[in-house]
Amino acid sequence: MALHFQSLAELEVLCTHLYIGTDLAQRIEAEKALLELIDSPECLSKCQLLLEQGTTSYAQLLAATCLSKLVSRVSPLPVEQRIDIRNYILNYVASQPQLPPFVIQALTQVIAKITKLGWFEVQKDQFVFREIIADVKKFLQGTVEHCVIGVIILSELTQEMNLVDYSRPSAKHRKIATSFRDTSLKDVLVLACSLLKEVLAKPLNLQDQDQQNLVMQVLKLVLNCLNFDFIGSSADESADDLCTVQIPTTWRTIFLEPETLDLFFNLYHSLPPLLSQLALSCLVQFASTRRSLFSSPERATYLSNLIKGVKRILENPQGLSDPGNYHEFCRFLARLKTNYQLGELVMVKEYPEVIRLIANFTITSLQHWESAPNSVHYLLTLWQRMVASVPFVKSTEPHLLDTYAPEIMKAFITSRLESVAIVVRDHLDDPLDDSATVFQQLEQLCTVSRCDYEKTCALLVQLFDQNAQNYQKLLRSASGATVDMTIQEGRLAWLVYLVGTVVGGRLTYTSTDEHDAMDGELSCRVFQLMSLMDTGLPQCSNEKIELAILWFLDQFRKTYVGDQLQRTSKVVRLRSDVSRVPEKAWKVVKVYARMSEVLGITDDSHVLETFVTKIVTNLKYWGRCEPVISRTLQFLNDLSAGYILLKKLVKIDAVKFMLKNHTSEHFPFLGVGDSYSLGDFRCRTTFYTALTRLLMVELGEDEDEFENFMLPLTVSFETVLQIFNNNFKQEDVKRMLIGLARDLRGIAFALNTKTSYTMLFDWMYPTYLPLLQRAVERWYGEPACTTPILKLMAELMQNRSQRLNFDVSSPNGILLFREASKMICTYGTQILSLGSLSKDQIYPMKLKGISICYSALKSALCGNYVSFGVFRLYGDNHFDNVLQAFVQMLLSVPHSDLLQYRKLSQAYYPLLECLTQDHMSFITNLEPPVLLYVLTSVSEGLTTLDTVVSSSCCTSLDYIVTYLFKHIAKEGKKPLRCREATQAGQRLLHFMQQNPEVLQQMMSVLMNTIVFEDCRNQWSVSRPLLGLVLLHEKYFSELRASLIDSQPLPKQEGLAQCFRNLMEGVEQNLSVKNRDRFTQNLSVFRRDVAEALRSDGGAEPCGLDMMS
Repeated sequence: MALHFQSLAELEVLCTHLYIGTDLAQRIEAEKALLELIDSPECLSKCQLLLEQGTTSYAQLLAATCLSKLVSRVSPLPVEQRIDIRNYILNYVASQPQLPPFVIQALTQVIAKITKLGWFEVQKDQFVFREIIADVKKFLQGTVEHCVIGVIILSELTQEMNLVDYSRPSAKHRKIATSFRDTSLKDVLVLACSLLKEVLAKPLNLQDQDQQNLVMQVLKLVLNCLNFDFIGSSADESADDLCTVQIPTTWRTIFLEPETLDLFFNLYHSLPPLLSQLALSCLVQFASTRRSLFSSPERATYLSNLIKGVKRILENPQGLSDPGNYHEFCRFLARLKTNYQLGELVMVKEYPEVIRLIANFTITSLQHWESAPNSVHYLLTLWQRMVASVPFVKSTEPHLLDTYAPEIMKAFITSRLESVAIVVRDHLDDPLDDSATVFQQLEQLCTVSRCDYEKTCALLVQLFDQNAQNYQKLLRSASGATVDMTIQEGRLAWLVYLVGTVVGGRLTYTSTDEHDAMDGELSCRVFQLMSLMDTGLPQCSNEKIELAILWFLDQFRKTYVGDQLQRTSKVVRLRSDVSRVPEKAWKVVKVYARMSEVLGITDDSHVLETFVTKIVTNLKYWGRCEPVISRTLQFLNDLSAGYILLKKLVKIDAVKFMLKNHTSEHFPFLGVGDSYSLGDFRCRTTFYTALTRLLMVELGEDEDEFENFMLPLTVSFETVLQIFNNNFKQEDVKRMLIGLARDLRGIAFALNTKTSYTMLFDWMYPTYLPLLQRAVERWYGEPACTTPILKLMAELMQNRSQRLNFDVSSPNGILLFREASKMICTYGTQILSLGSLSKDQIYPMKLKGISICYSALKSALCGNYVSFGVFRLYGDNHFDNVLQAFVQMLLSVPHSDLLQYRKLSQAYYPLLECLTQDHMSFITNLEPPVLLYVLTSVSEGLTTLDTVVSSSCCTSLDYIVTYLFKHIAKEGKKPLRCREATQAGQRLLHFMQQNPEVLQQMMSVLMNTIVFEDCRNQWSVSRPLLGLVLLHEKYFSELRASLIDSQPLPKQEGLAQCFRNLMEGVEQNLSVKNRDRFTQNLSVFRRDVAEALRSDGGAEPCGLDMMS
């Protein structure tokens, strides 16, 4: 669509379609027109027209959007033009302070971008874009509306300076951000605090909207200053509770003044909720200030002021009824323990009173279970960390946690039990359904529960007995009310979760015999409930209780059934006989004392029997409940992961039963009927992984035992074989194959020895593997079918623990590769026939399958079990075919998708590394456009943040460069016996001569990474760089000269010396010794250049990424 916007009216129609239009086609056209407008030479004049004569706010917004994109281009506008744009916008907003807030924000963002990107630009020995703070001060001297605009400009500038633009070198961003931090940020904070003091000094008129807006914007400005990334850590905002604010040392004076904290506490108490919430957010950052900013006495004073502020808020809690204030205050409390030790907190004079107030506040919060679970997370974090610190407190002052921690636990327990009736009767969302939140809270409470454990344990015993009796009464009563039963089951579910939590909180170094005995008392009750529930199956069942029991069993396993127990545990004897049990062993198995009396469970072997019986029961009766089945199978998988436990498990009758009867008749979840969704089939892989581990313990070389184990799968495959060619029940065949593929993948994953893997291969080949290929050919457009089959093939290709190193007389390695080749070629051919796919369909329908194929091919190429040279020798085209399929699939994927989809990039780049390492003849035979595509993908991968990808790119590039260098070194020698290799090298050399910019660009990227970026894989980067320097010495000299010339004169000699040192002692070859010397030099070079470029002024260094 050509751009013909001659009039204001046409531009305003564009605005309407872009911002408030409902027609999707019109909006897409408007977006295209916007891009054309930005590229148009008339862009600035059109923006001016919209700003000065536009009749709607959207016209002004469009102008601001265009200007923002225009000034953000990689190739910047001339300095004079940017100065004009900045001054024009400043005058424009000053003359029209009544503009809508979203327009003012968009325009101030343009000013912020211009200022950031031109921060180091000099004209007439002055930094021309650093006058912004002086300009803003003029706004602050005007009306309240002008003052608001000035504050917004500073706020947007602070945010923009802190914002990382990943399309530009991160080192440039850090240089600008650091300079702004050192020269301007403190002044901005001082200015903002002085404005807030002025506001508090006068009587507050909270009815005045302009006044409220000013206070809000100033508080946002302070928050932006305190949220600044001071040291370039780019902290993950999701890790909120671990944050420490790295305040610069030059700000000490601000933080040492008690008036600073008092200012924000006073603002909290004086302002309405929307604004007081921002004051609390600032206090959160003040509480997170790094410890090293203060000396010990200063830190104690600062903490004392914070604690006084907490006490004042809790004594006047009216403001905490606002959800925003409540959440920020919870964050504030959590940050206190993040940055201060319990030993420091107890030394504060107000500590006893404040810890009482915090405990009461927490108890009240927990009692309101229906609201703010995200805020409660911070309160529980505070208590978890406080209790975890108790063993390490050396202070004589009482910490009082043994008084309040049991009260916290009691509040949580009773509030959750009381919530059940309300949830059931009012049909509310059940908190137990949000398993992620529940598990997070329980993991926090497991630490808190162990503080004065006797009280918590006694409460749980009392509540469990009471609720279990009520439940049994309801079971016995013929007309047990459904609602009452549901309530009772919900309470029992909570109690089982809580028992699992406190048992899981046991710590070896703080646990006592009495605590272990209490764990036994609690565990008895859960095991009894489990037995009661299982006897009522299938009529009497409750999913929530089952999931809770599985949580408990897993916690009990981690605590009392593990390798540390195997070394010490003994059968529990009578008390009179304890002298014969080692003291350490008696301590560990004390938990079994009560369990042996009540349940006959005397040691961990008996517990394992109970575990397995429960697993078998669940798999039999809960086949149609995916959450219970998947959690049960995960539990079985965890049990089967330890070798010592495996040896005990295989002696249990229930395990022997599973090994002989793994069919849908006994375990309904293995069924393939329409009542099971294809997504539920995933758990079959987990089941067969665990089952095969159990089989392997005593399998040895017993092929008959393996055949018996595989019998159910053999029957299924034979059934599929018989009906595959008929049109009868094709859907059933597909579902059976999906199930079989998932089963076999689980089996293959667990077979880690050559003998056992060979048994599986002999079972599958030649009868069943071709069947899977035919399935891929038939259902290639259905990822639900192809993905499990391709993943099975990828697993079979994995030479884990050298399991594919077949005997020298066996052709199995080649046979396996041929089958994989056929499947990949079939899939590749068919998937390309789908044509173009929509953005939301391209990954599941196409790219996911391609990434699995690449992963399988990579495993084959570097598995070292196939001699690929024999294929061409014997005229077998399977290897050539699969490489062609690789190329065809690759060419159907845009470069952007290669890096956008992580699984695809992590499959493609390691595969390319294998190809460049061992199959350079294939690379050199590629058509020039294909080779260019591959090399471009390497060049783009070098700059990615994923170190797996960037390291693979470096290695691939190193192999290519080394191959080329060796070919050039051999030119002129050309022995006849190497004619083919010489021709391959000649083709690659000719391509590079035709496209010299390819390697030059990559050299620029690597040098840019070394000099300016945070290089995390320096060794990998150094390896190809030496070859590139030796191949393109002239270009390297140009890069060096360009970098040196871009620096101020005083620094140029230092940089030149850095480059001379880089090549010192480096010879004109790529021997290992020479490479290692260059790598060492490069490490020193990087450090020296960083030192040389660290400036206190001067022009911004020119980035090498501009030099290509």
